[in-house]
Amino acid sequence: MTSPLLVLDGVSVAFGIPAATEVSYSVAAGEVVAVVGESGSGKTVTAMSLLGLLPGTASVTGRALLAGRDLFTLPAGELRAVRGGEVGMVFQEPMTALNPVFRIGDQLAEVVRAHRECTAAQAKQRTVELLALVGLPATARRKYPHEMSGGQLQRVVIAMAVANEPTLLIADEPTTALDVTVQAEILQLLRDLRGRLDAAVLLITHDMGVVADLADRVVVMHDGRVVEQGPVAEVFEAPRHEYTKRLLSAVVSLSTPPPADLPDATEVSPGVVARGEHVAVTEPTWSVPDVPGDDPVLTLAGLSVSYGRFRAVDDVSLHVSRGEVLGLVGESGSGKSSIAGAITGLTAIGGGVVSLAGKDLTRLRGRELKRARGRIGMVFQDPASSLNPRAKIARSIAQPLVLHGSLRGAELTAKVDELLDAVQLSTSLRERYPHELSGGQRQRVGIARAIALDPELLIADEPTSALDVSVQARILDLFRSLQTELRFACLFISHDLAVVERLADRVAVLHGGRVVELGPARDVLTEALHPYTRRLLAAAPVADPVLQRARREAWLALGHTE
Repeated sequence: MTSPLLVLDGVSVAFGIPAATEVSYSVAAGEVVAVVGESGSGKTVTAMSLLGLLPGTASVTGRALLAGRDLFTLPAGELRAVRGGEVGMVFQEPMTALNPVFRIGDQLAEVVRAHRECTAAQAKQRTVELLALVGLPATARRKYPHEMSGGQLQRVVIAMAVANEPTLLIADEPTTALDVTVQAEILQLLRDLRGRLDAAVLLITHDMGVVADLADRVVVMHDGRVVEQGPVAEVFEAPRHEYTKRLLSAVVSLSTPPPADLPDATEVSPGVVARGEHVAVTEPTWSVPDVPGDDPVLTLAGLSVSYGRFRAVDDVSLHVSRGEVLGLVGESGSGKSSIAGAITGLTAIGGGVVSLAGKDLTRLRGRELKRARGRIGMVFQDPASSLNPRAKIARSIAQPLVLHGSLRGAELTAKVDELLDAVQLSTSLRERYPHELSGGQRQRVGIARAIALDPELLIADEPTSALDVSVQARILDLFRSLQTELRFACLFISHDLAVVERLADRVAVLHGGRVVELGPARDVLTEALHPYTRRLLAAAPVADPVLQRARREAWLALGHTE
């Protein structure tokens, strides 16, 4: 057996209180080891300790041997040479890992010249090679970070991490919040790089589908300790520790693989095919029509949204009935959030009608518009940034009640406590600030605020994308129970098709600003009629190594590029 490249031996990290305790595992050259666990389990803090990236308040003990050298005892100069040289790091959020005021090429060249003696021309040539390595054109070197998509930025961060051909690559949540197709491409890229560079990969993630797709072995951490480790197939097939069993049981995965062949469908009109209520378009410039059913709360008719010359939403017609959840899916740039912005008034519309309970919101003004907007609740993707960090929880939840209602004093306090109870939070949390709550608790606060005015329509924009699997499962259960009880219409925006399958009654698939497929959730997500939807479904990873291997092959066969 090949001797491991990286060995962690009894690594402990503390910030006054323990964050990781006696962590031991190893990674061999050419091997992918995934470290999984919920937030606070110690997986990231342990990895950061390897490169001396923890704050000065941290105390680190134990040994971290890289090719026989203890990283914890290296002098500062030698450790700087290791960082970016022998060990590359892919951070979770590429936009914050890159400097917004420098071009991509300059930032890549800086990494190269920090570890190699080379001329400016040689560094430039190396940046072009690195961009090609991660599937980006040479012209990308002239762009600034804000001019690139999330998937492109993640490719740039990976290019920086492998710039000096490291022997170890640490990837911290490299696909969190990415579209399923972009995620699949990033995973394929990491797989290819592992093969080309024979690098060891330490993958930190909470996505069990990613683990099943990429990793050879898995290390499970809980409360700062390693509770189980072994080959991925063995751990997923027969987990031994109770925590691992709970973690795997909480995973939300698509129930069935995409069909091998296109289902039979009838051409109901030129360019439109259907199977019952399940409809798709075959013309690339058309959008699926949606005829409002009984009791529609939200109706979009011919909606368009443009940003300058770019049309983000083009002739979209949708409706959401009372008590219904409509899932809106598609890649970044497909128009999902632009539609949400048009409904809430945060984005100007270029044409069409946005109707709430029969009233065209585009024609309302003043108090009438304010009253109408009070009937719309919004749950945002990132609860940490959508809550005022200087406002206590009670104040955040009460804000819509103060703006749109007349409750004050004891009545307002009682209503806030009622809302906290509705989202299963203790009233003892009302005087805390957002940073004192966990991610799941903050998202519950966001939901409480969204339902404070008993909305007729609730828009949920990626509400679970950055949450741990167990927290995600609890939030989804809460969301469904509230929707059943309150009977609000819901537009649920997500790139996680498994979550949409669990919650939605119907699904609309957006591509290039148009609805290309629409129908009952079960039909769309198991027997997709449009090739684009089929590629989305094939790209979604599931927490089963054997099944995931077949899904990856199906994704490659369908063609993962346009």
